[in-house]
Amino acid sequence: MAQGNNGNSNNLVVSKASGALEQMKYEIAQELGISIPQDGYQGNMTSYENGSLGGYITKRLVTIAEQQLAGQYQ
Repeated sequence: MAQGNNGNSNNLVVSKASGALEQMKYEIAQELGISIPQDGYQGNMTSYENGSLGGYITKRLVTIAEQQLAGQYQ
């Protein structure tokens, strides 16, 4: 999630969110029973594992955004 020397080309709109996104990644991986290597290299993980992880992260972010929007406009 965080941009650095990991080959990730994603640009975060809010750069201070990288720590929270990284923490979310590890929390969701644990919930799904997926082990992320300590060195952070995910190249040896299956496409299914990486896809599941990304999908659940996206789902969680959408849920958080919906909750925030619902609170703003009610």
